[in-house]
Amino acid sequence: MRSLLLLPALFAAAPALAQPGEAWQPPTLTNTRYDEDWSQLADPANRTGRWTEDFKYVSLDADGQVWLSTGGELRARVESFRDNLWGAAPAPDDAYLWLRATPYVDLHAGPLRAFVQPIAAYAVGVAPSLSPVDQTRTDLLQGFVELAAGPVTVRAGRQMLSLGTERLVGTRYGPNVPLAFDGVRADLQQGAAKLSLFYTQPVQARAGGFDDRSSPTKALWGAYAALPGLDVYYLGYRNRTASFGGTDGREERHSLGLRSHGAAGDWRWNVEGVVQFGSFAGQRIRAWTLGSEVSHSFARAPLKPRATLRFNMISGDKRAGDGTLGTFNALFPKGKYFGELSPIGPYNIVNLHPSVSLTLRPNLSLGVAGMAYWRASRGDGIYDIPGNLIRGPGGSQARFIGKEIEASLSWQVVPELELSTSLSAFAAGAYLRETGSAKTITMLGLEANFRI
Repeated sequence: MRSLLLLPALFAAAPALAQPGEAWQPPTLTNTRYDEDWSQLADPANRTGRWTEDFKYVSLDADGQVWLSTGGELRARVESFRDNLWGAAPAPDDAYLWLRATPYVDLHAGPLRAFVQPIAAYAVGVAPSLSPVDQTRTDLLQGFVELAAGPVTVRAGRQMLSLGTERLVGTRYGPNVPLAFDGVRADLQQGAAKLSLFYTQPVQARAGGFDDRSSPTKALWGAYAALPGLDVYYLGYRNRTASFGGTDGREERHSLGLRSHGAAGDWRWNVEGVVQFGSFAGQRIRAWTLGSEVSHSFARAPLKPRATLRFNMISGDKRAGDGTLGTFNALFPKGKYFGELSPIGPYNIVNLHPSVSLTLRPNLSLGVAGMAYWRASRGDGIYDIPGNLIRGPGGSQARFIGKEIEASLSWQVVPELELSTSLSAFAAGAYLRETGSAKTITMLGLEANFRI
């Protein structure tokens, strides 16, 4: 909490977003979409004649005070598994098709703004049954109103949240149904620094059309300060129906996080640490995580390789029934956490993850990664990404869970269309062999994504 008291001074020292005279650059298309600012297209000098510009800025009055931006995404994804969950899944050999459409309309009228993004998400062939991340039919993904007053922006309604590198709060973009929240958010922007305050409830996807609702049992609130090279944040979380180690109860958890990130020459880095405290079913919570990512680009070498090394340590529970819960809760993390094949989530894990990306052509890239996983605590099991226990400790004293290799190929056919594929394999280690099924998982992914 002491770090948060220093925020006013840090904001005062933050540099401006851009220097006068810099040429305007079109915004990068994001997963949330609402943080793309296309207002500069009101000036004909900023237009290049590309066909999408007619959709990104449409003036509705003579002086340009009322305008709208439109766009969207069409995605088709196939995933094929063999021996999913090391052969222990209800349908270990499964192949299915995900289809998703997410158009949006972003209306601006002076300081007021309305953003609406429906979703149509359908799945074909999922066995044994559909889950909320597979299909929601037609529903409202995002819909909010916003008021801007100088450096302060207040937003109320349904919206996706993406904080930092989405270790704790993300959009769940990889699966078919992204995650949204209902609530209120206020942003204070000062130069390159931004402070966000929010109180929200996650949206629960349901099987019917237009029936998604706020969770009646979960809530997320907090303060997130994004500064040049440094993020400082507090997140509060409540779940009235939590479950850990076979015990059910009310969970109230507080997370304090610090993230350092930046670049210098050919180097990039991202290091993040989080401590958690609170209570669960009469137990105190004491949990933590430390994650790091360091990469180096060899821009002058053939194929311009970039080598990356990630290392994560995420706490688990040491001993059941001792009055202290040590299992870290990743809250609402990104959907494909460790890669395209991610049977394990960020709980009770030590993970080493080297990778290299190669530029085969200007629009064609290849990535190859290897991962190894250990249990952080022998007294705890392993979990999936949403935090469900998928394999208990089972009396095994082995730490090594297994190793994984993954290759992915991405082709940017045109600026609006990307085709990609991935092939992954996860071989079981001693812990999995000692506690149940331990076959090698293989997964093939194919994806086409059209976005404007």
